[in-house]
Amino acid sequence: MAKDSSFDVVSTVDMQEVDNAFQQTARELTQRYDLKDTGATIELSKADGIITVHAPSEFTASQVTDVLNSKLVKRKVDLKAVRWDKPQAATGSSVRLIGHIVQGIEQELAKKISKDIRDQKLKVKATVEGDKLRVTSASKDALQQVISFLREKDYNQPLQFVNYR
Repeated sequence: MAKDSSFDVVSTVDMQEVDNAFQQTARELTQRYDLKDTGATIELSKADGIITVHAPSEFTASQVTDVLNSKLVKRKVDLKAVRWDKPQAATGSSVRLIGHIVQGIEQELAKKISKDIRDQKLKVKATVEGDKLRVTSASKDALQQVISFLREKDYNQPLQFVNYR
């Protein structure tokens, strides 16, 4: 019998590209005319994967996030990789906006993806391994069908397909 082929479904973000986009956004906050004297700031915690925007109003905070999003897109970071919380009132009349960078596939999402793959009735086996999903099959064509199926679906999270062998 032929050896099974497999690939992994993961959700990772290149934190160096996020850091570069953050640096460009911070520089633009000090130089752009409409944002220069607003007092808006942006912070990045690379270890925790958290972006924090402090701004005097929700409008200014949305402008800062728009600038950050444009920088992320230019650096080929999927915008689905950043989940923004609701704006929070901070000291004075300022606003705090917190964005979480999604790394890895959560357990319940992995189970949902696995169920969607099983519902396709292909001869493949999907197993959850920590924060990734391994799909195995004897047929490489079936694996290609699974990859194309998952690319069409929207799970509100960027998915990458790695270790194809």
